[in-house]
Amino acid sequence: MAIEVRIPTILRTYTDGAKAVDASGATIEELIGDLEARHPGIKARLVENDKLRRFVNVYLNDEDVRFLGGLGTPVSDGDTVTVLPAVAGG
Repeated sequence: MAIEVRIPTILRTYTDGAKAVDASGATIEELIGDLEARHPGIKARLVENDKLRRFVNVYLNDEDVRFLGGLGTPVSDGDTVTVLPAVAGG
């Protein structure tokens, strides 16, 4: 079984338009590495200087990974990871 990764509209050009893709790994960092192998270019939109980009939110089963352990957060088969761009405005 794999981990479902939900992709926001703005990043779907990397996934050939797919709203969700499967990936694998033991941590969020490994999962993003697997995403990069399957969908080249996506990692640079998510990670910068070995940290999640400031305006990208990643949730593991509805919990913000920044509060769970960042890129080192463990993931398991059957989990759902959701990538959301931060929204700002005034």
